[in-house]
Amino acid sequence: MKKPVPEIVGWRELVGLPALGLSRIPAKIDTGARTTSLHAEVLEEFEREDGKYLRFAVDWEGERHEGIAIHVDVRGITSSNGETQKRYVIKTPLKIGNHEFKAEISLADRSDMKFPMLIGRTALRRRFVVDSGHSWLTTPKGTTAKGIK
Repeated sequence: MKKPVPEIVGWRELVGLPALGLSRIPAKIDTGARTTSLHAEVLEEFEREDGKYLRFAVDWEGERHEGIAIHVDVRGITSSNGETQKRYVIKTPLKIGNHEFKAEISLADRSDMKFPMLIGRTALRRRFVVDSGHSWLTTPKGTTAKGIK
């Protein structure tokens, strides 16, 4: 059986979280980070018959979007400044280019960061090859990232 050819992505791409109704999220592609993270505020933890869930809010393009996703864990995640923070981790579909797959995403305060989302190497593995010299390789022509140059 032939291995699928990984898609080439740039160091920044527009991604989507289809289950949350979010698209065109500017994301930094970071092979130095293990975990994918999203700028979000956790609102509530709750359980259903099929497991634990989180309700959270994402402020995006001047609007507040609320989402519900499977609550996977609370993990100690080391940020780029070397501090370990306890973060909620959810599982939800992530769309990058032509690939859509379930990904684990930590919810973090990224308000001081240029990109509201960071895609780590666990999500990239066996799906993508990163061309660090280019940007927006999976972005349809004419689509722009609001506020990101």
